[in-house]
Amino acid sequence: MRLALILLVSGLALAGCNSTGTSTTADLAKLPNLAVSFKWCDPSPSFTVGNVPPGAKTLSFRMVDKQVPSYMHGGGSVAFTGKGSQTIPCGSLSGGSYNGPTPPPPQVHDYEWTVTALDSNGTAIAVGTATRKFPE
Repeated sequence: MRLALILLVSGLALAGCNSTGTSTTADLAKLPNLAVSFKWCDPSPSFTVGNVPPGAKTLSFRMVDKQVPSYMHGGGSVAFTGKGSQTIPCGSLSGGSYNGPTPPPPQVHDYEWTVTALDSNGTAIAVGTATRKFPE
């Protein structure tokens, strides 16, 4: 369990870094685009991720509330086992650093998921986003 947590945190940290360890938002924008879609369910959403390039070993997920971006919703990571695409079932990100959507009633917020495909060295090789309102 501890190793899994270390790998999760490392993967999330590396998702936005280049080989020098610095933040590379501009570099991420130059990466190939993943096709990302999701639907809300408990305890974490289900995802479909497509256009995953060869060499991807891990998919790293991070959620941001577009109305309150300072609130840390976290995310998680899963091993990539598909060939070009993968479906991640509901609940795959639960139990870790993921905190679900929690807008105060009656507010509706926009939540954006960023999915980063990482190779075996933890280098970002593709990235994609998807946004949905909660509650819908």
